[in-house]
Amino acid sequence: MLILLLACSPGPALVPAAVPLAPAAPVVAPEAPVVAPSPSAAQDVFPAPARLVAIGDLHGDVPSAIRALQLAGMVDAAGHWTGGASWLVQTGDVLDRGPSGPAMLKWLGQLESEAEAAGGRALLLNGNHEAMNVAGDWRYVADTAEFPGETEAARESARHAYFSADGAGGTWVRAHRMTVQVGGTVFVHGGIDSNWASHGISGLNLLFREAIATSTGSAAANAVQPAVLGPDGPIWNRAYLLADPPVACEELKRALALLHADRMVVGHTTQDSGTIATRCEGHLYGIDTGISAYYGTHPAALVIESGPKGEAVTVLPR
Repeated sequence: MLILLLACSPGPALVPAAVPLAPAAPVVAPEAPVVAPSPSAAQDVFPAPARLVAIGDLHGDVPSAIRALQLAGMVDAAGHWTGGASWLVQTGDVLDRGPSGPAMLKWLGQLESEAEAAGGRALLLNGNHEAMNVAGDWRYVADTAEFPGETEAARESARHAYFSADGAGGTWVRAHRMTVQVGGTVFVHGGIDSNWASHGISGLNLLFREAIATSTGSAAANAVQPAVLGPDGPIWNRAYLLADPPVACEELKRALALLHADRMVVGHTTQDSGTIATRCEGHLYGIDTGISAYYGTHPAALVIESGPKGEAVTVLPR
């Protein structure tokens, strides 16, 4: 098992200090997102569609997210689905740092519905920031004004309510997976090492749902997290992109064999280059390019096309 423990907040080189956040929208009570049905174990592994597009961390910045998906022809300028029968996978961390997490969840929920109506599909995964918000851990919240209230205490109360088990945000997180496999590709926020891969995709999602169900919304009460939400768990692990390639790739090979998969696509570890990282001879892609304005607005998308002759992987922009 390969473990690399690093704090969630990246070093100064990854966060351009001079880049301002996108202007925040007027503060109103957060609307409930459109929530897809809670996934069952039978829905965790899918056959490959003809075309699939994957994007990484979005961090509360809807305009930048739209620009990233426009690269791959998945949405129009207003953010409505234009991908037809294509599939979309988003690897988590859609909250925090940017101007509005609730606006992001609402838009993504609408995208799920529009994709399904067009014959496509949007698979939206949870990252460490989604789990942190449900647990009441707000270390990386950039703008408390995204929730209504005249005082900081009132805004915190509104945030607690939104991410509670009965709140719109809490319901959204609980209704979505931690990981998914489509064709020969495993998608997850951080990385699944061989220890966690032994649980299988459905087993990991079950562990995640059970862990989230115990979150109380109090950071103090959740100081000791279940292992699946811990620093070497699938939503926090950075080792595949930061460890020495021979070590990382050997561990990846073991994990992929256990999962009966050919490649893994991860977010979480922001790439200094602003472009998608490729490792382990194409068996690993790191797609957190810093799409949001907080990281400099670097739109990118990974396209996987499947046909009779196999799969073709394209990195956008070329």
